[in-house]
Order: sequence, then structure tokens, then C-alpha cells
Amino acid sequence: MSDAIIPLHAIKGRGTATRIAHRFEKDVRTAWDDGWGTLEEGVADEAPRLETTVTLEEARSAIVRNDSPDIFFDYSINPYRGCEHGCVYCYARPTHSYLNLSPGLDFETKIIAKRNIAAALRADLARRSYVPRLLNIGSGTDCYQPAERELRLTRGLIEVMRDTCHPFSLITKSSGVERDLDLIAPLAADKLAAVYVTITTLDGELARKLEPRAAAPHRRLRTLRTLAEHGVPVGVSVAPQIPFVNEDMEQVLEAAWEAGARSAFYTVIRLPWEVAPLFKEWLELHYPQRAARIMARIQEMRGGKDYDSDFASRMKGYGLWADLIKQRFEKACNRLGFNRQRVELDLSRFRPSGAAGQGSLF
Repeated sequence: MSDAIIPLHAIKGRGTATRIAHRFEKDVRTAWDDGWGTLEEGVADEAPRLETTVTLEEARSAIVRNDSPDIFFDYSINPYRGCEHGCVYCYARPTHSYLNLSPGLDFETKIIAKRNIAAALRADLARRSYVPRLLNIGSGTDCYQPAERELRLTRGLIEVMRDTCHPFSLITKSSGVERDLDLIAPLAADKLAAVYVTITTLDGELARKLEPRAAAPHRRLRTLRTLAEHGVPVGVSVAPQIPFVNEDMEQVLEAAWEAGARSAFYTVIRLPWEVAPLFKEWLELHYPQRAARIMARIQEMRGGKDYDSDFASRMKGYGLWADLIKQRFEKACNRLGFNRQRVELDLSRFRPSGAAGQGSLF
């Protein structure tokens, strides 16, 4: 597998510029200049259009149990592997390495769809040992990415949740969630559903570079408003925060509040495994003059490293710069009124197991 650079004009609508080798590969190939100018000629050549392919697979189970103390939900479901939105910063990119695929372009162009995910979920929930807990759809992929329009896997999951009265939340950058309001709104009225929309920036030009195939910022705000108008508890994720890149956190929070969001959270950028070289390459492509400055601030929040996986700090970082981001977020939330009332989802109504109790998000 090659990590040869693909020209910038050829990655329009894509987040990364290379099919970077994954960490399990034994052989890595790099572009090399033989002294005859062939490297420059190759970069200048018109590259073929990068098409998205969707491969179907059978899932053995649907629910993934989370034991990370810094994540608010106990269970998660991902109906897809990979994500066509192409967010360059996505912490889930390294998961494609387990499929012997590149966390770079393969992650956003080679999508794996779990076609039986709804049936697998129904089987998981029917087990006698199953105990209902807070469950989130779309933690490692966007459950409303373009493939969902035809495959409707996420809708199938919500139908299972409705049939079993199992509470759930979902996180998305897509307006596609509006399609399923006929299911989500009644469940929300029964304290069985909540939706969180990620808005990284209000700058449309920046969003096209960071999240090339996700909905535009103004469209996500409209989705927030639509969900709120239908009585769905909605929150906004202003994640990730990237120093000297998306500097409009306060403006995003203000716009989200006006649209109807009443809870908010953030993380700072995470660069595990192959995400670090991909993000550095993205910086050199789009912001070469400040790339070193941006990485210096990111490393400052990670003890001098690109990434630190410690549960105590991986989401928010630590140090002066991390404290500044935290203060900005908290002051904006306090001023606007975010997070004053926690979203309560009712675990007691789950039918197959009859478990009781209340769960809360944030």
C-alpha cells in the first residue's frame, strides 16, 4: 500500500490526501524522486476521481460495551465502519487498520455496512443476561452518513429501540436525522431518545476542509432547530477544539442555543496512531504557515506528545492551553444557560428485561 501524495485538486470533497499505510503493515512505500522530475510530474497529473464503495457484512453482535470512564454512555452501536464525511481529525480512523485498510483515504472511501445490524441488536437485547444501560448510536462512525439514505440501517436500529422501549442517544453531523423524526419524536416524549449534533465551526469554508462531506454548519443549526421544535432533547458538541483553527467556540454555542440546544460538551483534538501524520499532512496542505504553531499547542496539551491516551486527560488535555479552552467553554455555557438541566432517559421501561432505574446524560 502506498502513501504517495495525491494532488490537492484531486481530493476535493475528501479529508485526507494519502492512503497512508496502517500500523500493522510490514512494507511501506513512499514516493521517491529519481532525479528526472517524475515526482513533480506525477503530482501534477490529473488523478482519477475517488469514488466511494460500500461493502456489506454480517455483524455477529450489535452492542459494544464501553469501559472508558471518560465517556458518558455504557453501550454503543455503530452500523457502519468508516465514514464518508471524511473528517480529517476523526479519532476512529485507526479502526480501519484492523480491516487491513488505510486509515487515510480508505476510511472515507471504503465503507463497511453491517446489513443485519437491527436483527443483531434485537438478539442482543433478548439475552437473559442483558441489563439496559445508557446506549449511544454513532460513536465511531456517523450513523447518518450518505450510505444511510438507501440502506436505512440506523432507522432499523431505532425501530428496535421503539419496539423494546430501550432509551438511546445518537450523535451526528448530518441533517439525515430529520428523516427519522416520526420515530424519534414520540420516543423523546417518553424520555427514550436524545440527539446531539456536532458543530465544529460556523465557518463554512473551514468546515469544507475539516469535514468535507458533512452537512454545512448552517444546515446543522437548522437540524437542531427542527429537532427542538418537535420536542426532542437536543445538545451540541463543539468538538474537537483545535488551537488556531476553529476559534469560534462562543459563536457556535450562541447559535446552537438560539436553535434550541440546551446541553453542550466539547473535547480537544485527539491524534491517536495514524491520525497524527494525517492531520499534520492536512495542516501542511491547508495551513502551511501556521502548521508548526498549531502542532506546538496541541503537543502542549499532551505533555509534549502528539497524543496521550490517559483517561484522565485524553478528552480535554492538560496545561495552560487546555485550561484556557475549558474556561472559555464554561463561561460561555454559564452565560447562555447550557447544562442547567440534565437529560434524563428512562431505563425502567425496557420490555425484555424489566430493569428499573433512571439514567442521565451529562
